[in-house]
Amino acid sequence: MKSDIEISRSARLLPITDVAAQLGLEHQDIEPYGHYKAKVRIDSLNKLQDRPDGKLVLVSAITPTPFGEGKTVNTIGLTMGLSMLGRKAISCIRQPSMGPVFGIKGGAAGGGYAQVVPMEDFNLHLTGDIHAITSAHNLASAALDSRLYHEEREGYEAFEQRSGLTALKIDKNRIVWKRVVDHNDRAMRTITVGQPGNTTGENMNGVPREEGFDITVASELMAILALTDSIQDMRRRIGKAILAYDLDGKPVTAEDLKVAGAMTAIMKDAINPTLMQNLEGGACLIHAGPFANIAHGNSSILADRLALKMGDYVVTEAGFGSDMGLEKFCNIKAHYSGKTPDVAVLVCSLRGLKSHSGLFDLKPGKPLDKGMIEPNQEALEKGVCNLQWHINNVKRYGLPVVVAVNRFPDDTKEELNWLLEQAREFGATGAAISDTFRFGGEGAMAVASEVEQACSTQPAQFQRLYPLDTGLQDKITTLATKGYGAATVNFSEQAAQQIAELEAQGYGNLPVCMAKTPLSISHDPMLKGAPVGFDFPVREVRVSAGAGFVYILCGQIMTMPGLGSKPGYMNIDIDDNGHITGLS
Repeated sequence: MKSDIEISRSARLLPITDVAAQLGLEHQDIEPYGHYKAKVRIDSLNKLQDRPDGKLVLVSAITPTPFGEGKTVNTIGLTMGLSMLGRKAISCIRQPSMGPVFGIKGGAAGGGYAQVVPMEDFNLHLTGDIHAITSAHNLASAALDSRLYHEEREGYEAFEQRSGLTALKIDKNRIVWKRVVDHNDRAMRTITVGQPGNTTGENMNGVPREEGFDITVASELMAILALTDSIQDMRRRIGKAILAYDLDGKPVTAEDLKVAGAMTAIMKDAINPTLMQNLEGGACLIHAGPFANIAHGNSSILADRLALKMGDYVVTEAGFGSDMGLEKFCNIKAHYSGKTPDVAVLVCSLRGLKSHSGLFDLKPGKPLDKGMIEPNQEALEKGVCNLQWHINNVKRYGLPVVVAVNRFPDDTKEELNWLLEQAREFGATGAAISDTFRFGGEGAMAVASEVEQACSTQPAQFQRLYPLDTGLQDKITTLATKGYGAATVNFSEQAAQQIAELEAQGYGNLPVCMAKTPLSISHDPMLKGAPVGFDFPVREVRVSAGAGFVYILCGQIMTMPGLGSKPGYMNIDIDDNGHITGLS
């Protein structure tokens, strides 16, 4: 079989204007970026507002393994399968960070014959949204250090007299707005800025302090982009972002620093979703890219709203397993969008479930154990509890669930049929084999039929896991115990103090965003299957005031990934014809 990039490059693509026309968009509704991608202006919603919404399909998965379960493949493939059934279907997915693309994960455009194309454009730069977020975020960092420098150098009273501005009296030890870059760069996690260098006399380089970098997709601006509903709302949210605290412990916001307007100006085009196509000419909207382990892990509200007005079915993807992206869709994204899923699709595979048996030593870059590829009923029976947990978790939110078993070439019919039967016994509304990687839309038609039937016969009875008007500690405890299966929750002294402070500042009614490992339902990546009875640690609690959630750090969660010893960029190059090679 051809590689992903060979398949992408051999595809006959439609001009992006034709893809737009199929959706009812006119030339004034889009801003083309070359022949095969375009921005869709969000003011197009004005002329679409009287159209009824289509059905919203949320694709999630079992707890992921280092090998990937094919969630994006099935998101794109299901869209193509629904199109083959005669439905107008649109995908809405996140834009990938270049950190994982050049690190270990590779591209995020799907794979095989279920891809967004051109995949090089999708994975590298796209239309520049992540670069805009990087620039806007770092402008706030520069403004913050500049203000700190001028106030401390001149003294507060002299600064106010000269500038006409009120001194912010920033506490340099409580600056919470790190700088960002869209690469995995562990050396930048902790740095010192404002060093005097080799100069003598007054230090003109700023106020020395400890600083650090996050990866751009961890920026609160990325979360804001995904959760906003208009340019005015984005401006308001950016203004509320907390950059630091003053010497009295009060928040210093982007609005206080008078930088929010300029930040919004940098991001004014980023608010428009990017239109691309799949290998069969169907539409895909790409917008925003918050990680699901450190943020809410879903594409944008605006992309969903546009797609729902233009399609019969909108298929969107939530990051990692249902304990991560789907939970955050239901408790965070749906709160701000007002739109809940009509059905959820859980992607799993035989090898993925076997890995949750605990019988294998799984490490990134390590070849698959033969026991995960060959028939192994013992491993499958021990690991299938993970699927059962995720089915029950989806049903906890009142959503019908369809299981899509992502087929690999060595899978046997006996094990596949056994798994389909188990999924139905566990309470799935429907279950089917997905062979979309090899056969595109045709290979996803069985799953598409199950999705359509679930939407027509089992209406969702959506419910959130916790009410927003309860305290932060109650919401965290509910999510850890009911959402993950913990027996107890252990709040550090620091976390307890932060919760009290945030509630006193009026942030207690916000939803919570758990920052934990994606490799286990619990906080511990070594706990496989469906763990119960564990103690769940809450290390630190912070607020994303602009995005509108409180995020909870559990265990050691890195907001700046590092590169491995043999990262993906080693495989990427340009051939003599100027074509990118090695990207997958």
